[in-house]
Amino acid sequence: MSETTVNVRYMVDDVDSAVEWYTKHLGFSLLSNHAPAFADVRRGALRLLLSGPLSSAGRPMPDGERPSPGGWNRIHLVVDDLAVEVERLRAAGVRFRNDVVTGPGGSQILLIDPSGNIVELFQPAAR
Repeated sequence: MSETTVNVRYMVDDVDSAVEWYTKHLGFSLLSNHAPAFADVRRGALRLLLSGPLSSAGRPMPDGERPSPGGWNRIHLVVDDLAVEVERLRAAGVRFRNDVVTGPGGSQILLIDPSGNIVELFQPAAR
């Protein structure tokens, strides 16, 4: 396994919709597409595994619970100008979970992908 790539799996409801959203709005590039089961996209060192209900990762657990999208864990993407990104994404109709929040480390906002997974955009504070 490459030590320069970080792999994160997101469960999604619709693989093609997820591919379109991540490539169109967040600058990911498509590596492979095996919809409706699975696709993977890359942005820098991040490889995002988009796993649909028909993927092996979507199979029920022994107790019958099915893996599903959503939750509060998220990928964290650093941007140079959060205000510009928010304006661009709002104009494209991307859904947001909140408004920009600013703290001592910088500013952030949460986006919602088509399956309900959270993506954080973060602009570090000026030093």
